[in-house]
Amino acid sequence: MLTPQDLVFDRRHIWHPYTSMTEPLPVYPVAESAGVHLTLADGRRLVDGMSSWWCAQHGYNHPELVAAAKTQLDTLPHVMFGGITHEPAVRLCQSLRTMLPQNLACIFLADSGSVAVEVALKMALQYWHGKGAPRSKFLTISRGYHGDTFGAMSVCDPVNSMHSLYSRFLPEHIFVPAPQSRFDGEWLENDITAFQTALHTHRHDTAAVILEPIVQGAGGMRVYHPDYLRRVRQLCDQYGVLLILDEIATGFGRTGKLFACEHAGIAPDIMCIGKALTGGMMTLSAAATTRKVAAIISRSEAGVFMHGPTFMGNPLACAVAEANMQILARGEWQAQVAAVEAHFQTALRPLSAEPNVADVRIIGAIGVVETHKPVNMAAMQAFFVQMGVWIRPFGKLLYLMPPYIIQADELQQLTDAVAAAVRRDDLFA
Repeated sequence: MLTPQDLVFDRRHIWHPYTSMTEPLPVYPVAESAGVHLTLADGRRLVDGMSSWWCAQHGYNHPELVAAAKTQLDTLPHVMFGGITHEPAVRLCQSLRTMLPQNLACIFLADSGSVAVEVALKMALQYWHGKGAPRSKFLTISRGYHGDTFGAMSVCDPVNSMHSLYSRFLPEHIFVPAPQSRFDGEWLENDITAFQTALHTHRHDTAAVILEPIVQGAGGMRVYHPDYLRRVRQLCDQYGVLLILDEIATGFGRTGKLFACEHAGIAPDIMCIGKALTGGMMTLSAAATTRKVAAIISRSEAGVFMHGPTFMGNPLACAVAEANMQILARGEWQAQVAAVEAHFQTALRPLSAEPNVADVRIIGAIGVVETHKPVNMAAMQAFFVQMGVWIRPFGKLLYLMPPYIIQADELQQLTDAVAAAVRRDDLFA
């Protein structure tokens, strides 16, 4: 049990995400988790609308994931992956081969989502070295987000993202406007014009295009038309440029498809996965690529792919991820996500008429309410906790990404809280 002195220590010495050390935001001590609930140290029980930053898609303490972790912990919790293999990694990659787009035959296991993006970018750069024609640029769209490490930051929006203050220190890549065609609207053909022009202009120095498919996550929770992704794939093929899809936030059912690229019926040359890979139990990610890309990388000057995280292929994480793949393979998530989406359409869509609301966006188990003004984070967070829910807004976005297993009454509690919040002017900056 944390004491008041422990919380003073936390405030003075522990740096929480996206928080000032001189004026830190309040934190809420959590004592237990189970299903879709977090129990605070003071006994209050909150419905979690965040899936622990989008990764605990089956809720907390899922018995199959816990059992996999306990079993693996007793036999082989960790061993280096260099020169060694083990059953959890092999079984996980076998399962991923049945789930990923079938052209993605080679799987590189990594630590976190940001590292998977770093791996994908390095794969693309080394691919062109292997072809004897080195390239150094990446093409992407504005308002994207791919992680907090330096390579990942360099392909995040340099102006509109949280990383703008690092722009002078990052490699400069090629950005075009994000598509305006909405997922639930008509396709606007001029949406692709800027991308097509940029790819043609930079066709000889672009190593790869990198995008978040269909849903742009932390860069603004925007949901765009599948035709944009189809046209991007066509143009990458036309110009011989690799396509990297960052499915870290969207993968494993969140948008109603196993992977968001399925909405467009296309497959990338490299895919990044993470977050929900282990069902929220621990960190693990992967970058998967085609046999062709892997072969060309392997005949580059180095002769090998130059990356090898210490905890690559961690057996404990792989065992939990494989148990998660078996849960997903049963297909229960499809009806669960459809039910969440239907509730969002009923409960969140009408909020577009509220004076404080600028837009409402819904896809799968993602519900986004964009407001005209930024939220007052401390006040909004306290309000949600008082309402018995855990919702972590940012900027002008109140969004929900609950665990798929959430029940109707729990989901109602989340959407009621959002509805109440947008009607409170004092919760906005």
